[in-house]
Amino acid sequence: MRVVVPFDPTEPNTRLSSVLTPEERREFADAMLADVLNAVQAAGGSPELLASAPVDVDAPVTVDDRSLSVAVNDALADGVPAAVVMADLALVTPGALADLFDADGDVVVAPGRGGGTNALVVREPAFQVDYHGVSYRDHVTAAEDVGASVATVDSFRLAVDIDERADLVDVLVHGDGAAAAWLRDAGFRVAVRDGQPVAVREPND
Repeated sequence: MRVVVPFDPTEPNTRLSSVLTPEERREFADAMLADVLNAVQAAGGSPELLASAPVDVDAPVTVDDRSLSVAVNDALADGVPAAVVMADLALVTPGALADLFDADGDVVVAPGRGGGTNALVVREPAFQVDYHGVSYRDHVTAAEDVGASVATVDSFRLAVDIDERADLVDVLVHGDGAAAAWLRDAGFRVAVRDGQPVAVREPND
């Protein structure tokens, strides 16, 4: 299956600015992207990067600096079935993606925490994405509006996208790929503060 992976290499992970420098944010984004591409390939998918600027990866790259929804809809117009998998799913596994790819439905949605959409499978050519607002709800409605059947994949591995400092805890606890290794090499670990797990950073020796 074609798998479109949107990626912004120019200014990634801006909400991690309090703990990572711009260069570190780019390195961490590259590590998460590597995990996603590896998982897609291991699940039998054919990844295609949809990037806002040129990127050197072992996959076809289309450069499109338009808004996410416009760029993805243009990519889907090249042919369905196709999947769309976000590049910041640092916990993704081949098994989670295989479940997504194999799920029945003209549109298959893997929701993220907070009402977003972290991955899709699109088999209905009339369907269009819209990543603004509560996109999971909007994608279900958009599918129904074109008479497409909808399936939801309930997956922890696909639900966790890495946007905030609090999200780093999940990577450190559950991750075993390049992103988790990058955080540990950068001095991050999990500590318990006031009874809650938090990601803290210690100076490297």
